[in-house]
Amino acid sequence: MAPRSQPTARQVRLGTELRRLREAAGLKAREVAGLLSSTSAQISQVEAGLAGVSEQRVRRLAAHYACDDETLIEALVAMATDRTSGWWEEFRGILPSVFLDVAELEHHATSLREVVITHVPGLFQTPDYARAVFGYMVPELPPSELEPRVQHRLRRRAAIEGDDAAEYETIVHEFALRILVADRQVARAQLLEILSQIERGHAVRVIPIDVQGFAGASSAMLYVGGPLPRLDTVLRDSPHGTAFLDAESQLDRFRKLFRKVEKAALDPIPSRELIHRIAKEL
Repeated sequence: MAPRSQPTARQVRLGTELRRLREAAGLKAREVAGLLSSTSAQISQVEAGLAGVSEQRVRRLAAHYACDDETLIEALVAMATDRTSGWWEEFRGILPSVFLDVAELEHHATSLREVVITHVPGLFQTPDYARAVFGYMVPELPPSELEPRVQHRLRRRAAIEGDDAAEYETIVHEFALRILVADRQVARAQLLEILSQIERGHAVRVIPIDVQGFAGASSAMLYVGGPLPRLDTVLRDSPHGTAFLDAESQLDRFRKLFRKVEKAALDPIPSRELIHRIAKEL
């Protein structure tokens, strides 16, 4: 089978975890290849996400690596054998692959915790708000590229809706609630949508503009909970794209950062009252 040309972030993560297990066992790729009657190149392709791996091989690798964490093994087996063709596949070839990777990651999440500073959370954005955000890009996107981005953003909400929805908590800075990305009508509709999401049970906490001691303007993140903490992922957006962070040291850093940001935020009820007040002012 030819190597994949564009592995998904989930496929890459599976390979990364298998490599980490091998390295923890002190084995070289060529040594593992000998144990499995394979080649070093094939092991490298699996660890890079460029080649698939069967359930049997995942279990054999875990045994060779003396991994006795059954929860981890079952999670890796699920990643290797999952054949989900989710709604995001409708956008393959239309949007950059990172959009699909984010949607797939959210689909498999057990929890989602987000910090947003300059925009309202993407999972709560209305069509007009999302259209204004994407419409501000340079170079300007033609309608044929802008509208699929808007539709994809709206479809992502499936991750926090329904019986199998991931638990979702967001911390948003008051600045993001007040900035007018379009006009006042769009802004007010957006705030009412956030209030509607609160009524649906989603936790929203606001960092007031006048809070003292908050220097976390660069704290924006989406922390995606996996089936076990080791398989968590952090998403960070930058002008150069979206970064997927999953090293244990990185995860630990962002767990601590999220808790630090939490201390600056109002509790849910005062946060809801503040959102109500801002909406009335528009």
